[in-house]
Amino acid sequence: MAPASAAKADTSETASYLAGDIEPFYGVRQGGILTPVQRHSYFAAFDLETAKRDDVITMLRSWTAACAALTRGEPAPSPAGYATEDSADTLGLGPSRLTVTFGFGAGLFVKDGKDRYGLGAAQPEALIDLPRFPGDQLIEARSGGDLSVQACADDPQIAFHAIRRLAALGWGTARLRWAQTGYLPDTKPGETPRNLLGFKDGTSNPGGEAALAEFVFVGDDGPAWMRGGSYVVARRILVALEHWDRLPANIQEQTVGRHRASGAPLGKTNEFDAVDLAATDRDGNPAVPLNSHVRLANAGSNDGARILRRPYSYNDGVGYTAERWPPWRQSVEYDAGLFFVCYQRDPREGFMKIFSKLAKFDRLNQFTTHTGGGLFACPGGAAPGEYIGEKLFDT
Repeated sequence: MAPASAAKADTSETASYLAGDIEPFYGVRQGGILTPVQRHSYFAAFDLETAKRDDVITMLRSWTAACAALTRGEPAPSPAGYATEDSADTLGLGPSRLTVTFGFGAGLFVKDGKDRYGLGAAQPEALIDLPRFPGDQLIEARSGGDLSVQACADDPQIAFHAIRRLAALGWGTARLRWAQTGYLPDTKPGETPRNLLGFKDGTSNPGGEAALAEFVFVGDDGPAWMRGGSYVVARRILVALEHWDRLPANIQEQTVGRHRASGAPLGKTNEFDAVDLAATDRDGNPAVPLNSHVRLANAGSNDGARILRRPYSYNDGVGYTAERWPPWRQSVEYDAGLFFVCYQRDPREGFMKIFSKLAKFDRLNQFTTHTGGGLFACPGGAAPGEYIGEKLFDT
């Protein structure tokens, strides 16, 4: 038996570990938006099956209570009719910085022309149907949804466990429509992670309260229930890695608009150097090519539009594909790429403005295909005793 002093030390160390591993669930803003990005994501969209408004409220109450417990590393309440209190797959793992971020799709408000829950008048103008962009090959079974839930954690089993518990608690009220896992490499603290293209991803994000208020979070101009919230756009982007990998490094850099090793804009030295749209090379050509991804996505090319990007890589094995380029073969290729997630105050002034240009002119388009995703309104956070979205249902 260990001495009492040793047992005390172990308890103290465990408590310290867990305290540093907990991201608060309650707050003015939902977790998972500004939270330092975790290594794993499980994004799920649900369709509502019930015709009763009270069923939706009851489920959101149970989901809120469950997430408050799970983010503390505690078991979630057991759903009615389940034999066990918990699935036990996360015993001993701790909370692993779990966050759970909820969003409301347009179908919560009006679906097939019907205002199912008396919320139609509360639908924000910004919660629109995204247009079909050039090159989109969206799969219906991987797109849309009445509700979205994104669980992020440093352990993939913790993230999946959260969605698994919520799906169980929602049984009979909501059913899973689609889901997508994502991951990030184990980079050093403060280092920008690389995507499967081999480039740093997430360098140019707005920071500071003034920029966050301008570009990310809804203010007094939005519905009262959305203040402190944000709109999330998720897009599943298949990347033709087999073709990308055949490109010389300098052509890859011209396509992206950044140096691969440092992450710096072409013609610059450091990752966080500003993109200079006016700079030219020694031959008088733009240093950052006109059709490069970075130039077209830059705020200077889009009337100042900015979004908060939280992308994850995904790898779903291989799939049968038809190529979009000569010789247009059918083949087996990696089903892998980028699960792009971004937050903004208004998608019409954020994602739509930026991506409308990218979809037409981006040099990366020859390697990428958007196959699914959706747009959801993420309300502000909840205080203890409240449930997520309560202000909406009180309207």
